[in-house]
Amino acid sequence: MDLIVARPEGLYCPPGDFYIDPWRPVARAVITHAHSDHARTGHGHYLAHDDSAGTLRTRLGDITLQTLPYGEVIDHHGVRVSLHPAGHVLGSAQVRVEHGGEVWVASGDYKLEDDGTCVPFEPVRCHTFITESTFGLPIYRWPAQPVLFADIDAWWRANAAAARPSVLFCYAFGKAQRILHGVDASIGPIVVHGAVEPLNAVYRAAGVALPPTLRVTDPGVDKALLATALVLAPPSAQGTPWMRRFAHHADAFASGWMQLRGTRRRRGVDRGFVMSDHADWPGLQKAIGGTGAERVFVTHGSVAVLVRWLNEQGLEAQGFQTEYGDEDDEAPSAPAAGAEATAPPVAEPGGDASPLEQGIAADTGSAPAVPDIGEIDDLAGGPERP
Repeated sequence: MDLIVARPEGLYCPPGDFYIDPWRPVARAVITHAHSDHARTGHGHYLAHDDSAGTLRTRLGDITLQTLPYGEVIDHHGVRVSLHPAGHVLGSAQVRVEHGGEVWVASGDYKLEDDGTCVPFEPVRCHTFITESTFGLPIYRWPAQPVLFADIDAWWRANAAAARPSVLFCYAFGKAQRILHGVDASIGPIVVHGAVEPLNAVYRAAGVALPPTLRVTDPGVDKALLATALVLAPPSAQGTPWMRRFAHHADAFASGWMQLRGTRRRRGVDRGFVMSDHADWPGLQKAIGGTGAERVFVTHGSVAVLVRWLNEQGLEAQGFQTEYGDEDDEAPSAPAAGAEATAPPVAEPGGDASPLEQGIAADTGSAPAVPDIGEIDDLAGGPERP
């Protein structure tokens, strides 16, 4: 029996009678993290990591929530369930499911680089791995954090010297706190949108070090203060009356999609900083290889490209049809077609794959178009069973 199958409600574990990140109301839901495409209202009972309690209750209100620390095992209908660090946002977890000698892991969303705001990703050995593929194209390669924050600090510092507010659009949960944790707060004051501050409070309560932040309505926040401020706001604030407070501001956008110059143009901002809470192409390869999995299911993102690459490495891989992928800044809707990008070789994850469940695989006969080479800033160039 396959331990996790696709149903209209979401990813379902038949022997345990529970769902993982379901998108329709169910009786029992194991939640990988609190982003809106993975954590939805209407479930009877929620199970998540301890550090997700604050964000889940902030977003979903009064829910029946059970939490676990990383690595603790519970037995539910003979299925051993445990949560393991995913490195995506505060409280994000991979779900390990063990039954009848088989081990499956559902990754949720993840990234490999330690950003200091959540427990970093840990590979979990398994027979079958369910992975995301949000940035599953070879063009996506993230700059190291010191390089990223040196660029953001230099931009902010130059704007402050010119008495221009630095408005940085970023997702309110995850990216905003990473930016706060990583920037040089000695450059000037930091002002945040009302959608960001409640989540800052959750991070601070979990022990994450964030610098002091202000709201535009706080006493003392005036034109002189804003002239040297870094302002963090969600993308939805762009073009709204809230922005009128920041006269002659410079603006930027922080997202993995900023790898493409065309996306920056469509966003209408001065600068784009390449920053994502998801794994880039090398990160996906390393994470999958580290599991030792013999089968891989790929969920949202560039499914066909990653599936094809995995099959070329000797694994048996196919796609799960899901409704994930809308929690972050909207992906480019129609990237320009161009020459097909090819993946560089890496060590094979290894192992012989078992047959996949019939009737749940996405069509992987052809890869989707990849962005035109002119839009790309930088084109950087088997374990045993558990």
